[in-house]
Amino acid sequence: MIPSTTEMFRALVSTPSVSCPDHQIDQSNIDVINLLANWLDDLGFDVVVKPLESNRQKANLLARKGSGDGGLVFAGHSDTVPCFESQWAVDPFALTEKDDRLYGLGTCDMKGFFPLALAACAAIDDKQLEKPLCVAATSDEETSMAGARELAAMEFPKADAAVIGEPTDLIPAYTHKGIALLRVIITGIAGHSSDPDAGVNAIDAMHQVIERLMAFRGELKSRYANDAFAVQYPTMNLGCLHAGDVPNRICAHAELQFDIRLLPTMNADVLIEEIQRQVVDISERTGAKIQVESTCPSIPPFETSTTGKLVQHLSNMTRHAPQGVAFGTEAPFYQALGMETVVFGPGSVNQAHQPDEYISLDRLKPTQTILENLIHTYCAKP
Repeated sequence: MIPSTTEMFRALVSTPSVSCPDHQIDQSNIDVINLLANWLDDLGFDVVVKPLESNRQKANLLARKGSGDGGLVFAGHSDTVPCFESQWAVDPFALTEKDDRLYGLGTCDMKGFFPLALAACAAIDDKQLEKPLCVAATSDEETSMAGARELAAMEFPKADAAVIGEPTDLIPAYTHKGIALLRVIITGIAGHSSDPDAGVNAIDAMHQVIERLMAFRGELKSRYANDAFAVQYPTMNLGCLHAGDVPNRICAHAELQFDIRLLPTMNADVLIEEIQRQVVDISERTGAKIQVESTCPSIPPFETSTTGKLVQHLSNMTRHAPQGVAFGTEAPFYQALGMETVVFGPGSVNQAHQPDEYISLDRLKPTQTILENLIHTYCAKP
C-alpha cells in the first residue's frame, strides 16, 4: 500500500529538486524519483529509472502495469523552480495546510499531480486492466526540458493517450505556444572614446539591431494570429542586455537576450534564419560582427485536435471547452511518441512560480475521480 495523498504531498514537497541554469542552485531530482519509484513498485508497477545521458545526476522514471500496446500515460515533471524563502510566509519545503489549501513549493507546479495520479492508480483493481497503465516523471522541465528530450529512450509502449498534469484549473488544454530563447552577440573594436573612428562601437550597432528587432516584432504580430490564446499573436520580449565596461572606452562587446513565443504554425529555426538575414546589412554598414543564436534548444509549440477522444472525454467530464494556455510544457515530446496528448491538471498557473504556492483542497478529489475515469476508459475492461 502507498501513503495517503496528503503524506505523498508532504514527502514530495520536503524533498527539494530545484532545476536552474545556475549550477550553484541546481539540484538533482533523483530523491524525488526514488520516492515515486518506491510507491509505484508497491502498487505493482514495473518501474524503470533511467539517468539522463546529458546529466547523470538527473533521471527520468517510467512505471508500467500491463502489457501490449494502447492504454494511458499520466505524466509530469519532478523538478521545481528556485524560490526565495524570505518571500514566503510559510516554509516552501514543508507542506502547510491552512485556509483549505496545501502550501509548498511544487504543490501546484507540479509535484502535486503525482499523489493524485497514484491514488487513482491504487483505486483500480488490477484484474480489470486490459491495456497498459503508465506513470512517467521527468527532470529539468523548468530549464532545458532535458528529461523530455530523452523520453524516446525510455521504450514507451504505443500508448493511446497521455495526460500532462500541469496546472490548468481542470480545464483541458489542447494547445500552447512554443518558446525560443535567443541572443544577439555583437563584437566591435575597442578604442579611446575621444576618437570614435578608432574602433567599432558594439552599442551603436546593438542600437540598430534592437530597432530592427522591434520592427520585426511588429511584422510577426501582423503575420500570425491564433484566437486560442489570450495573446493571439507571437510575442518577442527583449529581456536582458549587457554591454561595455567603462564610459571612456569604445564598447567592443554587447549581448542581448530575448525570447519569442511561437504559435503552433511557426518554426524556431526558420525564425532564427530570418533574424540573421535582418541584421546582415547592419554588420556590413558598421563593421561589427553580429551573431544570432539560440541559448538552448527551443520548446516546440503544441497543438492537438479538439475533436480527439481524450480532449472530448475531458471536456465532457469537466463541462469545460478545450482551451489554449500561454505556458510551455512537455506535451509536444509525448505527442511525438504517437500519443494523443492533453495538458490537464489541478491548480492554477497563477500560483505557479510564486511565493506561497498552493493548491486548493477542493481540487484534489475531483482530480482523482477524473483520473480514475480515464483509467477505466483507456485501460480497463468495459
